[in-house]
Amino acid sequence: MSAENVVLAAGAGVVLCGPAAFLLGPWLMRWIPEPELDDDEKTKPSYAEIAGRGAAYWCGGSAAIAGGLLGWSLGTSAGLVAWLLLAVAGAILGYIDARTRFLPSAIIWPTYGVVGAALIAGAAVSGEWGSLLRAVIAGVIGFGVFYLLWFVVPSGVGFGDVRLSGLLSMALGWLGWAQVVTGLYGGFFLGAVIGVVLMAARVLKRRQMFPFGPFMLVGAVVGVLMGGPLEHLYLG
Repeated sequence: MSAENVVLAAGAGVVLCGPAAFLLGPWLMRWIPEPELDDDEKTKPSYAEIAGRGAAYWCGGSAAIAGGLLGWSLGTSAGLVAWLLLAVAGAILGYIDARTRFLPSAIIWPTYGVVGAALIAGAAVSGEWGSLLRAVIAGVIGFGVFYLLWFVVPSGVGFGDVRLSGLLSMALGWLGWAQVVTGLYGGFFLGAVIGVVLMAARVLKRRQMFPFGPFMLVGAVVGVLMGGPLEHLYLG
């Protein structure tokens, strides 16, 4: 991969993802439906309530950073478009989850279709049908693992996290199994460390739910950046 392609892809990631998330984030928050809360769930701020200027700057800034890092790592490869689309959706989902502790399916499910279509197009252009098959298998496995965690320990994992896990696993699976393992484990590790720190600082009480989606999203980016190098390091 030439340095010119890497710089071009990184610049495209910043320029395309930042403004897209800046504009789409608040707009989506004003229009997506509110979830039906269970009787034992506390009230949450409405999506429209958090769709202010701060949301636009946060979504745009985080998407620009993620897009730049992803472009720098992937270059002008066949999976870049899918990952840039995911960077925009992920920035919006991460902000919503951090503010409301909910991951709206009204954004996650369409993102499956958009990212999946981009991966299919990438496979058609590059001929990487094996990568597409691996992406599908990884998506099913990731969804199944998180579904099992949700079923066994529902207080530790929300079903929004289950939906998000399949999406992230599918995108990571296109790149390789090392990226899948690193991305998912990285999310768990980051969430566990931050959770312990918050409990030690008495910011978070034991058994209190905290937004796990942002850590899953950061872990996925770590998987893209570090999955390949860690695989080479492990295999010598």
